[in-house]
Amino acid sequence: MPSALTAGQPDGSFRGGLSKHRNPVPTVDAIIEVPGGIVLIRRLNPPPGWALPGGFIEYGETAAAAAVREAREETGLDVSLTELFHVYSDPARDPRGHTIATVFIGMASGAPVGGDDAAEAAVFAAESLPSPLAFDHARILDDYFVYKRTGRRPPYAR
Repeated sequence: MPSALTAGQPDGSFRGGLSKHRNPVPTVDAIIEVPGGIVLIRRLNPPPGWALPGGFIEYGETAAAAAVREAREETGLDVSLTELFHVYSDPARDPRGHTIATVFIGMASGAPVGGDDAAEAAVFAAESLPSPLAFDHARILDDYFVYKRTGRRPPYAR
């Protein structure tokens, strides 16, 4: 018996049913902890500003694999993910359109170097974050630093 997802689809897939829907785009961000702080990139493309390394999840890729790949492409660092931090889904979080970001915390060593769509990559301490921060990354970093100090996670509605 076909499920609601496959009903009416000649090939048994649900892809045809999804094509009628307008959905948010899945993305990832990585909070990379290194000696001295966290790694941020200065974006090469709009929107301008400093950001967490991250990007779009490719078809067939897990969110964790995408976070590791994007971190390597944008910073040159091999990141070991240590924790799933939070999911950010505010429709206004990205001026280019509705995205949902799965944010991971990871660790790396070495000096970051900007690559791919990052003009540069650098390490920043909590008290010396650059400006402006792109997207909703100021909120994400505020949540992260509260979490590191208190162990309290952000509210679900982010």
